[in-house]
Amino acid sequence: MSTKISALAVMASKYSVEPSKLLETLKATLMPKASNEELLAFVVVANRYGLNPFTREIYAFPGRSGGITPVVSVDGWIHLMNSHSEFDGINFTASDLDGKPYSVTARIHVKTRSHPVEVTEYLSECALPTQPWKSHPRRMLRHKALIQAARLAFGFSGISDEEEAGGNITAAIPRPVFAVPTEPVAPVVDIIPDTLTSAEVPVTETAEVRFAAAMAERAARE
Repeated sequence: MSTKISALAVMASKYSVEPSKLLETLKATLMPKASNEELLAFVVVANRYGLNPFTREIYAFPGRSGGITPVVSVDGWIHLMNSHSEFDGINFTASDLDGKPYSVTARIHVKTRSHPVEVTEYLSECALPTQPWKSHPRRMLRHKALIQAARLAFGFSGISDEEEAGGNITAAIPRPVFAVPTEPVAPVVDIIPDTLTSAEVPVTETAEVRFAAAMAERAARE
């Protein structure tokens, strides 16, 4: 008679730690005060797609209607594509209008298909009033096209990107439901042209900033 291994044990084995220690670490660093049910749902999704929560390929975001939503960063989406057995490359075509970014088309080649999967995303439909979109609109638009093309090409489901989970959030100070991580997380600095000075370096919003803003939005609705 076979014995089923729990989702937590599967993840613990992958990182060579005890399941109880993994549970403790997840709650202390990534999902403080999340319920066991929410934690289990998150682990199941992370295991299904082989994503690492400790390198921010996937993380938990508070859902608009309660609970948590598994959110995959752009690095996670890239990992999903590169690890898929049928992935055969991707290229992008960017279009400008009046000297400004207008659209980006992602074209994914799949080994078992005669035609590539193409998706075009438009700046007017995707841009948000956030620093990354203001400083690097073409890069952000390329990320959006990559994610949507990957979904169509390989049928990834049950996961969201960062902006789908958080939406257009501008709130600042949260009333936390999940505790703030005890260790500060350094912001991710985008690669920038050499012509910019250090004072002009645009800093990409971290997952923690988006998490805090989402919590504030939830608190305002309560």
